[in-house]
Amino acid sequence: MTDADPYMQERHEMVERQIRARGVSDPEVLEAMRTVPRHLFVPPDLQRLAYQDRPLPIGGGQTISQPYIVAVMTELLELKRSDRVLEVGSGSGYQAALLGRIVDRVVSIERLPEVAAQARKNLQRAGIANVTVIVGDGTQGYPEEAPYDGIMITAAAPGVPEPLIEQLAEGGRLVAPVGNRDVQDLVRLIKRGGEVTSTTFGGVCFVPLIGRHGWRERFYDDLL
Repeated sequence: MTDADPYMQERHEMVERQIRARGVSDPEVLEAMRTVPRHLFVPPDLQRLAYQDRPLPIGGGQTISQPYIVAVMTELLELKRSDRVLEVGSGSGYQAALLGRIVDRVVSIERLPEVAAQARKNLQRAGIANVTVIVGDGTQGYPEEAPYDGIMITAAAPGVPEPLIEQLAEGGRLVAPVGNRDVQDLVRLIKRGGEVTSTTFGGVCFVPLIGRHGWRERFYDDLL
């Protein structure tokens, strides 16, 4: 524990006990989770809980996912430094910060303007400068910077949105929770030769992905 980073020891213990011990081994993912201060991405009154292996509310009906699931999803993208990554669902900005520690360029889309604004502030406080947070319908992707080597969806989709598959580069990987509003399967898609293969990696539970190619909600339909 230090004055500059009072949670350093807790963060290292999180990586060793909750993540490495459960099978995550990618050295870039482990190092990113050691260095990105998760407590800066949760509300101040919840910072004492930031390094427990649990999701936490961040406002707007959104959550920050538990560290282990974040690590698993990041590892499944099989990232390298030169990759361009699209994240759908910025939330507090924590997942984008981790991605930004591993790759050169991250675009993150958030549908709620107030949540996006907070994500930008959190990323700035954490010293992450290579992530751009955009307000919009993430289910439609962001074609302006496509194709992407990796795409991560951080909310539960009824199916993988077709625009995101179209924006995936040759050899690109897409990781998403897919299923109903209550329980989903974590899936990874890989595009090769214009064909997409899918592999399932167990059950998860995320908030719904809202948008034209996701779940629809009455207040959001008015914007479409």
